[in-house]
Amino acid sequence: MSKNLETLIALLNEAQQLVFFTGAGLSTESGIPDFRSPGTGLWNKIKPIDFSDFVNSEDARAESWRRKFTGDRAMTTAEPNSGHLAIAELIAMNRCSGVITQNVDNLHQQSGVDETHIVELHGNATYAACLSCGQRYELAELESQYQQNQCIDPCPLCGGLIKTATISFGQAMPEEAMQRAAELTSQCDLMIVLGSSLTVYPAAAFPEHVAQRGDKLVIINQQPTGLDSVADLVINESIGSILPSAVAALATN
Repeated sequence: MSKNLETLIALLNEAQQLVFFTGAGLSTESGIPDFRSPGTGLWNKIKPIDFSDFVNSEDARAESWRRKFTGDRAMTTAEPNSGHLAIAELIAMNRCSGVITQNVDNLHQQSGVDETHIVELHGNATYAACLSCGQRYELAELESQYQQNQCIDPCPLCGGLIKTATISFGQAMPEEAMQRAAELTSQCDLMIVLGSSLTVYPAAAFPEHVAQRGDKLVIINQQPTGLDSVADLVINESIGSILPSAVAALATN
């Protein structure tokens, strides 16, 4: 057993309130490309559409929906990997209070984690919602409409704009999710960051707060992050290999 794994198991055993903070690096192991990696990230290949442009420009809205329905479908076919399943197992074992995630792929839910344990800071890309009244719309229904008209009609309930339920550049962070994340962060004595570069704020402020107040912070990420210097443990290995090993060790105790 490696020293990193031994330390991780010890920290998990000591924790009374464990919270995970997950980013794109967790879902890349399910085949979903990330957004920001140099050279390979999606935003290096295609410019994101700003929220103000989506709201104010019919052309921008049409382009947004075109990308959604003609682009890479990796997210729609992806399945939870061993890292997601390890988190789900810890929650089932009552050893984890919840998951704060930057991901929009719904894989935590698919892994068996109940919605009440998940805080989605950047929304969810597997459905859409009205920006005015919040009514949910399924993408299959909207895709059929798009294929016929090359656009998406306003919300039939209130006339508002319908958009995928993700947080776009320039869009305000969801207040309820931010509040829930702050509560989980304030209560935890161990936060484990999985697959996040910790460069996107205000989301990255949550693990930063944990380190600042002296509670335990673990970072598992293939590349260095901005908080490595203040973390109690940094592991630059595959999430899908080391986390399940730690959970398996806990399960046998």
